[in-house]
Parts: sequence; structure tokens; C-alpha cells
Amino acid sequence: MKKVAVLLSGAGVFDGSELHEAVLTLLCLTQLGANYQCFAPDIPQMHVVNHLTGEVDVNDKRNVLVESARIARGNIKACSDLTFAEFDALVIPGGFGAAKNLCNFALAGSECDIDPQVRRFISAFIDDKKPVGFICISPVMIPKLYAAGAKGTIGHDNDTKLAFNLMGGEHQEADVDQIVVDEANKLVSTPAYMLAENIAQAHSGIQKLVSKVLELA
Repeated sequence: MKKVAVLLSGAGVFDGSELHEAVLTLLCLTQLGANYQCFAPDIPQMHVVNHLTGEVDVNDKRNVLVESARIARGNIKACSDLTFAEFDALVIPGGFGAAKNLCNFALAGSECDIDPQVRRFISAFIDDKKPVGFICISPVMIPKLYAAGAKGTIGHDNDTKLAFNLMGGEHQEADVDQIVVDEANKLVSTPAYMLAENIAQAHSGIQKLVSKVLELA
């Protein structure tokens, strides 16, 4: 049975992992016969957003690992606790946490940096040629992690597509129910809520992504 690491970035679309994408990832992995372990970096969130009003709560400080534990029902480990040999693949759900906490793309665009803990974590899979799946906005990290020309998608957003290519990636447009596969890099991506108008649409692409990641593993 294959075992997959799932990298979370908090809990909530505006400041952490997109909850539907994270849960759908775990559901698809289980339905396809894989085991999973959730991970998150033990770092402060960039900020906390009130998901009812959309406003930033400047007085609230939260931790990415602690918030991610909400999604994982407490069964989660810090990125630094990865026992790499146990895992066959990695999947990274989206949500603004991927662009605010795992990296700072939301602030810096194409000049972004990936958090050092997160870079070490993802690079362990890349260096050993294990497949990685990127969902929603998380593919913006692809050009910073792989050699120039790595293929990925965030859907159709022109500004994000431009930044992806500017960073050295090769963006390919995709609809919500499609995946982009870079066979040479064992790399899979799908737009999910970059395009999805409901949870069923998000599920269509995520299911294909998880299936392909497991196939590549």
C-alpha cells in the first residue's frame, strides 16, 4: 500500500489550506487505497483572516502547524519530523496559505521565496524523483523548486500565469476538471478552486491528480 505525505498550510481558504481541497485530497487518497500522513511547517501564519468578514485580525497570531491540525483531526507532524523513506509521494492542497505561509507569492509575486522548512520538505521528494501533486495556487512554487521549464497549471489567470513563466516555469492552461502532467519531473497539477464554482468541480480535478500521482509512484 502506497503512503503519501500531504502538506498543509493552515486551516481556511484566505489564510491557510483550502478546506475542501484538503479534505477531498484525503478522501481521494483513501478511496484509491493509499495511506496518508499530514504535515505542516511549525511557523507563524502570515496573518489571520476573519472568514466571515474577510478582514485581517491584527490582534490574532496563529501557528501553521497548530491550525493545520484542525484538518488532520490532530494527526499531523511538523515538516522537520519527516521520515522520508516511509513515503512514496507528496500532495499539496491550495488555499492562500500556500501563497502566504509556504511561500510569500501573495506578497512578492515572481520575486517570492519558499519558506526554508518547506523547501527542504518538498525538495526531499523532488531530489529522490518521487511524484508531487500541486493543487490550486500551490503550483506557483513549481518554478522555484524544479529546473527551468517545469510544467504546471493554475488554470487561466493571466497575472499568475505570467509570474509562473517569469520564474522559469512553463505554464499550461487547464480547465477545472483537467490535470497537467510533467512526466519528466513526476509532477502533476490541477486548478481546483482557481476555477471551481463548487465542491463537485474541485473534486473532478483533484481525483484525477491523486490518481495520477499514485500511478507515478
